[in-house]
Amino acid sequence: MEWILSNSGMILERAGQHMVLALVPMVLGLVISIPLAQLARISPALRTVVLTASSLLYTIPSLALFIILPPLLGTRILDPLNVIVALTIYAVALLVRAALDAFDSVDEELRQAAVAMGYKPWPRFLQVDLPLSLPVLFAGLRVVSVSNISLVSVAALLGVGNLGMLFTDGLQRTFVTEVVVGIVAILVLALVMDAALVLMERLLTPWTRAADAAGPSPAVSAGIVADVRVHAGGGS
Repeated sequence: MEWILSNSGMILERAGQHMVLALVPMVLGLVISIPLAQLARISPALRTVVLTASSLLYTIPSLALFIILPPLLGTRILDPLNVIVALTIYAVALLVRAALDAFDSVDEELRQAAVAMGYKPWPRFLQVDLPLSLPVLFAGLRVVSVSNISLVSVAALLGVGNLGMLFTDGLQRTFVTEVVVGIVAILVLALVMDAALVLMERLLTPWTRAADAAGPSPAVSAGIVADVRVHAGGGS
């Protein structure tokens, strides 16, 4: 405990670095994956290519990717940008499949109801398909958040600042307390990130709570599109 108190500033600094390196790639991966998954959903040929490519990308060893990227990007080996790009690649590999599953989960009858209400393809996607796919999409985001927080620690082997440096320093000095603190801190970050995503999902999908309370019924299903329309600001 004495070591933790005397090094609390350093631990918090490493935790902040760790969170940024995990969060930024997740956001970038989401921004890239959503349109890519939508294109794959409407094109069977592209769907096969995207799913195969995403599976292959995730098999690349993280440490090897951290080492290969600096020459390709023209960055220094210690540049955090290498970690962000590498984890964005992994995030896209996971989120494309998750987003595709999320879009496939939207009831086709609700899509047709949105068309009957006057939605054009892209407004329908943004205001109906995307909101209704959020529960499944957030499940994928939660997996990516845990994966990123875990993978960031590998970058400590290259000297990039994050909580993983508590592992490398502790092992070099045979100081178990530092290693344990690093493990606990990473677990806490993962729990905080997961809780934040659960809260965000609840805020963005109020109709799911209404559906759960009312139970499955035609009235509830028919009202979902209307509810989405209200929260999205209307159709087009």
